[in-house]
Amino acid sequence: MKRTIVCIILALCGLQLWATLPEVTIKDLDGHSVNVAKLTQSGKPVVISFFATWCKPCMRELKAIHDVYPDWQDETGVEMYIVSIDQAQDEHKVRPLVDGNGWEYHVLLDPNGTFKRAMSVQNIPHMFVFDSKGALVYQHVGYTEGDETEVVKYLK
Repeated sequence: MKRTIVCIILALCGLQLWATLPEVTIKDLDGHSVNVAKLTQSGKPVVISFFATWCKPCMRELKAIHDVYPDWQDETGVEMYIVSIDQAQDEHKVRPLVDGNGWEYHVLLDPNGTFKRAMSVQNIPHMFVFDSKGALVYQHVGYTEGDETEVVKYLK
């Protein structure tokens, strides 16, 4: 019983760590520095999805979201950030992938894994959903067809 209570308390404390984003600076596709702690300060819901160009489940998730993203924006004003964890020697693959798929997401590059480690991301795709006040309301790891319909519930 005590072990269960301790596990619950630790889990709740872990969620509190993500109540706000860490003070980490990474680059966007154009080489501009972005402080990720400020991503949730717009007053809009925010989705952050960690991916890699070589990750097939990531590609399926991002393509599925692409189909519903305009609706999400119309209904909630959501801002979508995708964070490539490709290593520096593979960063050149990110822009052609994004452009080739017509993705209008904000794209961030995390070649050293600084943001990934700060968010305790172990496996990809890993998505975080923050409400308009910047509080983490949902996250999931992996992708199964239809997951995007679950995400929209948390955006509303």
